[in-house]
Amino acid sequence: MHDELTEPLSDEALELLGDFLLDRVPEHDYDESIDEGVLVVPELDGFLTAIVSGPVMLPPSSWLPALWGDFEPEWEDELAFEAIFGLLVRHMNDIAVMLLQHPEAFEPLYFEHEVDGRLFLIVDEWCEGFARGMGLCAEEWRRGGEEMEALIAPILAFSEQAGWHGHKLANEEMQSLQQQIAPSVREIHAYWQRRRGQHLASEPIRRGVPKVGRNDPCPCGSGRKYKHCCLH
Repeated sequence: MHDELTEPLSDEALELLGDFLLDRVPEHDYDESIDEGVLVVPELDGFLTAIVSGPVMLPPSSWLPALWGDFEPEWEDELAFEAIFGLLVRHMNDIAVMLLQHPEAFEPLYFEHEVDGRLFLIVDEWCEGFARGMGLCAEEWRRGGEEMEALIAPILAFSEQAGWHGHKLANEEMQSLQQQIAPSVREIHAYWQRRRGQHLASEPIRRGVPKVGRNDPCPCGSGRKYKHCCLH
């Protein structure tokens, strides 16, 4: 069970998850009032990273609606839900454990684009996902004050929230700012870890998710053992 909850998703599993996120949204005319939710894996990675590294731990009942937007999936049965939710929990736990135990190894999942043999990172979707995750508890994020504003600046620079400011910079400045994203996430996680205290979500995971052992990582994504987190 320990391996099942913490093993990183394979490329095939990430592709399956990405296809599911995109396919759940039917074709429709563009309307800025419609929230399509999270559509691609980099955006999902940023979204879940914001949740596990933020000021409070949120239960799935808080972040799943934001993940789906206006297009919550129509599940064929409980097993279909469990299959997708299990992938989400595994990826969330992988991020949480990485930031908690091996922060120096953490790297966001970006899209990549090759031009004339050169590889360019596309960070926008990841940053948009992080901004979406922040929006779930925006007031708590603001309590980080100027220090937190400085830490999240490289991320928000490549989001709609900041008017895509990062793309208005000269190429070298833009790339330098992009390279600050991963280190900023590590510092953000460490900052809120010092301040969370006992304010962790205690809502149980929905019925049907594989049973969690006392010494397994908590499915809520905190990176802590279940017995020290949502068990009580």
